[in-house]
Amino acid sequence: MKSTHLAAHARSLVAAAALIAAPCAALAQGAPGAWQWEGSIYGWFPAIGGSTSFPATGTGPSIDVSAEDVIDALKFTFMGSLEVKNGQWGLWTDLVYADFGASKQGSRDFTVGHQPVAVDANLVLDIKSWIWTAAGTWNLSPAPEHTVDALFGFRYLDLAQTLSWSLSADIPQLPGRTGSGSADLTNWDAVIGIKGRALLGEERTWFVPYYLDIGTGQSKFTWQINAGVGYQFGWGAVIATWRYLDYEFKSDSVIQSANFNGPTIGVAFRW
Repeated sequence: MKSTHLAAHARSLVAAAALIAAPCAALAQGAPGAWQWEGSIYGWFPAIGGSTSFPATGTGPSIDVSAEDVIDALKFTFMGSLEVKNGQWGLWTDLVYADFGASKQGSRDFTVGHQPVAVDANLVLDIKSWIWTAAGTWNLSPAPEHTVDALFGFRYLDLAQTLSWSLSADIPQLPGRTGSGSADLTNWDAVIGIKGRALLGEERTWFVPYYLDIGTGQSKFTWQINAGVGYQFGWGAVIATWRYLDYEFKSDSVIQSANFNGPTIGVAFRW
């Protein structure tokens, strides 16, 4: 089952790469000019929220858990972005992999069949996510002190959640005191937005980077905002921001909502 999921995930990434390849080729053959590249590696340290209904072992209602009631640890993460520009046109992509996991003892922060129960539970929750955004960009402001780009593209989300529970007493709705469940979701959405950078002061070494997008598709609605402060060097920049990403899924999804909210810090290289 796991290998099937990984294979499907790999096929999704290959298909999306093909979507990027075509505009890349068109950009390469487009208007002449100097190519400008910027790549960044950064750390994002978000709190994760949202609610999920995990199918109970055997027959019976679901166990409903809100991620922020359990998760308090980021186990592993990789994040990076890449942008290329030629004239007013450009391409931008951002990739995030994050693995969250934690346990909570004696918790009552859960429901069974959407109803609260007077029973303590030991909960173990693990969440793995891939978030990939890619977009074409068009520069709206040529002024060097304040660049603004419109963007149109897509965001891919692969979210896998696993919950294990051990109850302190029997619950009539459940077949036993212990069990586990999983909830997986693969999501594609079209997104539109803006991104830019406002330089500060006479020397223009400090700047304010910002990013905003909204989208929909397989999810009901998704939006993201990222803004902060940076300092430029000849080779690139050091940047610190606050980033918030939110998903509201459709009513038939086992994962009702998800959000990632926290600071980022990273370095960007230009060539």
